[in-house]
Amino acid sequence: MTVLLGLVIFLFAFASQRNALRKISDPKVKFIGENSLYVTNEAVSKLLIQNYGGVKNVPKETLDLNNLENALKSNPMIKKAEVYLAVNGTLNAEIEQRTPIARVSTNASYYIDGEGLYMPLSTNYSARVPLVTGYVEKNKLKSIYKVAKKIRNDEFLKKHVIEIHQSRNKSLYLKLRQCPFIVQLGDVSFLDKKINNLKAFYQKNLKEKTFNNYSKINLQFDNQVICTKR
Repeated sequence: MTVLLGLVIFLFAFASQRNALRKISDPKVKFIGENSLYVTNEAVSKLLIQNYGGVKNVPKETLDLNNLENALKSNPMIKKAEVYLAVNGTLNAEIEQRTPIARVSTNASYYIDGEGLYMPLSTNYSARVPLVTGYVEKNKLKSIYKVAKKIRNDEFLKKHVIEIHQSRNKSLYLKLRQCPFIVQLGDVSFLDKKINNLKAFYQKNLKEKTFNNYSKINLQFDNQVICTKR
């Protein structure tokens, strides 16, 4: 019995040592969530190589997975990264990208991501999101983010809104696809009510074919839609 137990311990130790010394194969990269690749498979592999001098043929016991994850998360397009080793020595990287919901186009160009934060443009892919114009500061995106998030989560707005404009006095406006008028939201208070009023106005005037009669639709005031004629 003692001999058998010793043999089991020896085989386990031998197998563990062989596993630790097993060389790592080429990394496999998997993107989680949105299909649009703001960062490429090649860019992820390059980050892994840069931060470990080439991961292929590195013994498993010398690989620091936390360092590799942190290296990947240093890429401004990456929201989350998980790096792990399979039993056969394959290095796996699962990547969740940041999601842009609006694109600022002023004297600077960048995205606003799904958490309301600055996100640089990607050289690999251009997102189809509403433009943001006017007077915009990177560290003061809260109101624009609230409107952009509302657009992202509302099928009507996602289909029709092409631009968010912020004036010098921080008043917010929307431009709709194939509509000659601008929509004045004002601030973001009572935003849901304002959007419901916009939808009611849109459906009524779509039916009556009277969009061309107006230059501005003002939603600033409670339970009112004030229309300025052309």
